[in-house]
Amino acid sequence: MAITAAMVKEMREKSGAGMMDAKKALTENDGDMEAAMDWLRTKGLAKAAKKSGRTAAEGLVAVAVQAGKGVAVEVNSETDFVGKNADFQAMVAKIATAGLSADSTEGLAATVVDGKPVADLITDAIATIGENMSLRRMATVSADTVVSYVHNAAAEGMGKIGVLVGLSGDNEAFGKQVAMHIAAANPAALNEASLDPAVVEKEKQIQMDIARESGKPEAVIEKMIVGRMKKFMADSTLMGQAFVVNPDLTVEAAAKEAGVEVTGFVRLEVGEGIEKVVEDFAAEVAKTMKG
Repeated sequence: MAITAAMVKEMREKSGAGMMDAKKALTENDGDMEAAMDWLRTKGLAKAAKKSGRTAAEGLVAVAVQAGKGVAVEVNSETDFVGKNADFQAMVAKIATAGLSADSTEGLAATVVDGKPVADLITDAIATIGENMSLRRMATVSADTVVSYVHNAAAEGMGKIGVLVGLSGDNEAFGKQVAMHIAAANPAALNEASLDPAVVEKEKQIQMDIARESGKPEAVIEKMIVGRMKKFMADSTLMGQAFVVNPDLTVEAAAKEAGVEVTGFVRLEVGEGIEKVVEDFAAEVAKTMKG
């Protein structure tokens, strides 16, 4: 029986298995959906679907750099244990390398690695390792010089925080210092022009409300706000922050001394912005043991 794309799609949706595994199951069972599902269950590949609803907020961020382009990818798992798993780390490293030829998270998910799209590679890992996983996001930086840094590394090129810095000019040592600064200081934007106007306006309103609580006249409040917003801009932007290596200089001033310009950066932290379900350690271990 000819196996159609529609049949493969239906089997993937029912089982949660990868595309190649769904197609193989149908081929092995002459297109019989129920028999193919049983085949997948026997192989352990249908388990992934049951895990897809569970929160994956741990995992790793991996970085890769090649020929003036850097990529950072976040691959999530349910527990921190998986981040220490050699097979998971090897998969994440391959995904990061594949990201160098992708232009979006969706594009990376469709990129073929080891004969399978990345999305299917992850589905297979879910079945093998026994936890929900996801390719959450990727980000890139392109520049004359791109420097990467991983904080709290679990293996080479991957850890809890991944940073990329783009430089106009060639000074990798300085770029590494800036990358470490970004990991620690977590700036919201490169410079004032890059800050989200909505964020700036919200902060201004908050500062005005705080100032009004003091009962001072509006004219005084306006002057107070100017100073407070100037400090907010400095604290929030990479260029305005005091450089951790030399706090007497801003990062912008330090870059000028180093003979380069910082043109962009990326900072990804594992689980950032994901609402985590709090469980005690015993419950987490019990859940992992049950699969």
